[in-house]
Amino acid sequence: MIEPPAADVPEPATLPGPPPADWTDPSRPLDERIRCLMALMTLEEKVAQLYGIWTAIGEGEDVAPNQHEFSEPLPPWEELTKPGLGQLTRVFGTGPVEPATGARVLAQTQRDLVANSRLGIPAIAHEECLAGFTAWQATVFPVPLAWGASFDPATVHRMAGAIGAQLRSVGVHQGLSPVLDVSFDARWGRTEETIGEDPYLVAVLGTAYTRGLEGAGVVATLKHFAGYSASGAGRNHAPVHLGPREFADVVLPPFEMALREGGARSVMHSYSAVDGVPPAADEALLTGLLRGTLGFDGVVVADYFGVSFLQSTQGVAGSPGEAAAQALAAGVDVELPTVRCYGEPLLELVRTGAVPEALVDRAVERVLRQKGELGLLDAGWDPEPPALRDGGLDLDPPELRALARTMAERSVVLLDNGGGVLPLRDPSSVAVVGPCADDVLSLMGCYAFPNHVGVQHPDVPLGIELPTLLEAVRSEYPRATVTTAQGCPVQEPDRSGIAEAVATASAAEVCIAVVGDVSGLFGRGTSGEGCDADDLRLPGAQAELLDALLGTGTPVVVVVLSGRPYALGEVAGRAAAVVQAFFPGEEGSGAVAGVLSGRVNPSGKLPVQVARTPGGSPATYLGPALGRAGGISSADPTPLFPFGFGLSYTTFAVDDVRLDGAHLGEVPAEVATDGSVELSCTVTNTGDRDGAEVVQLYLSDPVASVVQPVRRLIGFARVELAAGASARLTFGVHADRAAFTGRDLRRVVEPGELVLSVGTSSEDLPLRARVRLTGPVREAGPDRVLTTPVQVAPVR
Repeated sequence: MIEPPAADVPEPATLPGPPPADWTDPSRPLDERIRCLMALMTLEEKVAQLYGIWTAIGEGEDVAPNQHEFSEPLPPWEELTKPGLGQLTRVFGTGPVEPATGARVLAQTQRDLVANSRLGIPAIAHEECLAGFTAWQATVFPVPLAWGASFDPATVHRMAGAIGAQLRSVGVHQGLSPVLDVSFDARWGRTEETIGEDPYLVAVLGTAYTRGLEGAGVVATLKHFAGYSASGAGRNHAPVHLGPREFADVVLPPFEMALREGGARSVMHSYSAVDGVPPAADEALLTGLLRGTLGFDGVVVADYFGVSFLQSTQGVAGSPGEAAAQALAAGVDVELPTVRCYGEPLLELVRTGAVPEALVDRAVERVLRQKGELGLLDAGWDPEPPALRDGGLDLDPPELRALARTMAERSVVLLDNGGGVLPLRDPSSVAVVGPCADDVLSLMGCYAFPNHVGVQHPDVPLGIELPTLLEAVRSEYPRATVTTAQGCPVQEPDRSGIAEAVATASAAEVCIAVVGDVSGLFGRGTSGEGCDADDLRLPGAQAELLDALLGTGTPVVVVVLSGRPYALGEVAGRAAAVVQAFFPGEEGSGAVAGVLSGRVNPSGKLPVQVARTPGGSPATYLGPALGRAGGISSADPTPLFPFGFGLSYTTFAVDDVRLDGAHLGEVPAEVATDGSVELSCTVTNTGDRDGAEVVQLYLSDPVASVVQPVRRLIGFARVELAAGASARLTFGVHADRAAFTGRDLRRVVEPGELVLSVGTSSEDLPLRARVRLTGPVREAGPDRVLTTPVQVAPVR
């Protein structure tokens, strides 16, 4: 890493940039400006636009895979940046820098870059923003798996817009989010970063996030393209063995939607080799598919050290220069996080003619176009960020906390309330026990700053107000006697505290057992990047702790704070209630406590199914008939709680399904293979309190030319209803929503009968309508209909 200029360097009154030229005139067409600029550039100046430099304030442990292996010293800043620079890497996100200091350092770094280079082109500054801006003192939002549990694209869009505005306010141009990987195996440590196990859910919410970030003027970076989450055995960076149909029908749709409907301007390649080919060296993927088929015209950036990995871990390149040549030819435009392969090794190959300069020009043109769109090529560009100009900088303002609270409250999932204990109205005594009860880190994912960087700086304050669940319960029940005991650690198999936890629970009216994860990086946690699991048992001795607590005779409410779904078969039927919260962020403890008391009516739905046993399979609900329970295997893969499931403190009924406004008949409705149909139904809050239900629409294709999932989600709507109120939902279902990749690897819509099912989870679908597609087999191209729009109208 390079230390950036000191923040207290006097700021010049004017920037000593290049003399006025056509390329700095914002009134001229951008393509003309880029051509003019490139004609002025030397080879060294062009290549300098194709890499970033990691500008860190302070040092810490690795925040990128194998970071320590690529720590070769770099030349001094003045020498390194003389030809210019493409990107600045994570000024805020590498150490606990005070926000105003970070903004000043970033602005001064840009000034120095402009002054030090002949052409004076500023760099694009990027940061992580998976669950909020990964910076000290910034709002920590729920992780993407919690977004999935909310089934709430509108709130995700608002959240992303707020995060984007925050990034722009401090001078950041690009956010490395959203993650559009579909969850395949919950043992994967990065499951917390996924939105869920269904491609349509991931696509809709990921597109909402993309649109929000881009709408704030920040470049959204879709990742990880593509197939990363399908790594073998859920192991980070492991090879991916997907067939082309599953790749096309499960992995790609979220990227397609976020590009076409979200307007994403950047894509990050993934690490894992798919069928032996690393994406960073896959021209068919990054140029043929991404740019050709999907029409992407933005900038492809490397996942951190991904170009170097072609040599060091993938073994498809013999040197940094070979790695650079392969990546550039494949379509990787920018090497991140710092220069290693795209510097002198690439320059040498271009000078000798081994790599055509045209490939460099292709990438440079894309980078400069993005800089032009961001205003970085304009004469008079000012690096002073708006937050400093406005005189104040608060990265955790009340409005963002309120948004984080809404997101958290809508993501909490009530899995079981068979004991009837919840809502817990006015207990006299409560035991709050378990390793996650009094630990703030159990509320956040691995890309939240306190877990990502803060744990490396134990003397630095957390930076935000974040009560533990124990503290939130005490606030929720001020008249109750609240006692606590840890019971056991999260990860270590230490059972010495279980007896104390049992005694504490036995003496209370009710016990709240708080178990789950602490997220971290590369083995520093039980969930997070590089923190993969052998199976879906609760880590450490937590299962034994629960077993002991459930034997006390005290009603036990199990609360799981985690980054993945854990197998809860040994808890079901014994616990009074089970609540799941996927790392709900800085307002998460209040959200969970509100659900426990009934102040918050739970409305979250599972974005990933919960297994009955630790080795339960298939990993997701998208299995064919032979992937389900039956007489052909003694193993029963039926989940304990299915995808889309979640309870409420009120009740809902879904009825009166119609097709094109007509009641269903015995004969299936006929729709052309290029036509559409409207399916409508009524949802009613039949209980005595206000609440929200997620109405879900699934498609089944019983007879197809290739094996299909039993059902797959094609539409949903989160509906808020007062007690006794009803709403009429109308889904617009185009025949394209039945498309799949056929035997010849073309995506087709086939004639035949389909079943459209409506309900409140993937296994609770009381309403079914049959539709017969008629006409010829039709190819559904890249312009096919990707969404199922839904209209919600109150019933008066």
